[in-house]
Amino acid sequence: MRQFIVLLLLCVISLLQVGAQGATVLGIEGTRFTLEGKPTFLLGFSYYAGLGASEEFIRSDLDDFHKRGFNWLRVWATWASFGHDVSAVDAQGRPREPFLSELKWLVAECDRRGLVVDVTLTRGKGVGQLPDFEAHQRTVELLVEALKLHRNWYLDLANERDVRDARYVSAEELKRLRDRVRQLDPQRLVTASFGGHDLSEEDVRESLLIVGADFLTPHRPRSPEAPGQTEAKTRECLELMKQVGRIVPVHHQEPFRRGYDRWEPTAADFLADLRGAVAGGAAGWCFHNGTQRNAPDQQPRRSFDFRNQRLFDQLDSEERKFVTEAARVVSPSP
Repeated sequence: MRQFIVLLLLCVISLLQVGAQGATVLGIEGTRFTLEGKPTFLLGFSYYAGLGASEEFIRSDLDDFHKRGFNWLRVWATWASFGHDVSAVDAQGRPREPFLSELKWLVAECDRRGLVVDVTLTRGKGVGQLPDFEAHQRTVELLVEALKLHRNWYLDLANERDVRDARYVSAEELKRLRDRVRQLDPQRLVTASFGGHDLSEEDVRESLLIVGADFLTPHRPRSPEAPGQTEAKTRECLELMKQVGRIVPVHHQEPFRRGYDRWEPTAADFLADLRGAVAGGAAGWCFHNGTQRNAPDQQPRRSFDFRNQRLFDQLDSEERKFVTEAARVVSPSP
């Protein structure tokens, strides 16, 4: 009887450990992402200021996007806009509440639902940015330890890290950060995104062979021609990887959006870009959204500010049309 009780307790402990670690496991198989070991295209949406949203807003947004076939979202751990800082860390890379706790809750909530979370950092001198390598490294260490139990998130070490302004992070610094993540959490997937251009062989070689990124995250140019180019540019990127000798997924993490410039992409443009990504062999694509720059007070602000409205309620008719139809491009079968 005693032996039976011991076995029962061990089973209960094992189940509790599995529950604590979460059920959603993100992985990589060749040029594809996997969820629970199955090749899965990541169809996501920008949710930058998510740490400033109420839990009610977040749950409702996750419900609305998930039931339409979206399976990942991009949230920033270092974000400030319109005088409101929702960063999970301060300028020294130290914990900042309640936003660090909100990030933990968000990742856990997504884990429970089978959703992937892109946790993004950015280098810079302003509020909500990491001013130097020391703060950057402390932040990486903090986040990896804080979220370690969950396997449904990956880390973008530095948003648009090659842009030659305050965002710039050298390949040498990125390698040190990547190595530190490996020491703390060997299975954690890591990338560092490029800003506003298609990748060269040098970009691919540096990212994969020097930095050690697990996948590539190019941010393609934002022009009316972009949707018609994405398939070819994705294939080019895959070919460049063959030339440098390492094959990984291509993840279109931040394409064009409405409200950014004079060109206002329609639902048809979003669908064409997504279709090109799928046809070209990409592993994931993001429905990017943000402020309406040419409108009073930049409203709607979409993913850049959730203090008054959740994301889904801020989408316009073209965006809602796209969101409704997007999953059919990724998986045409009902």
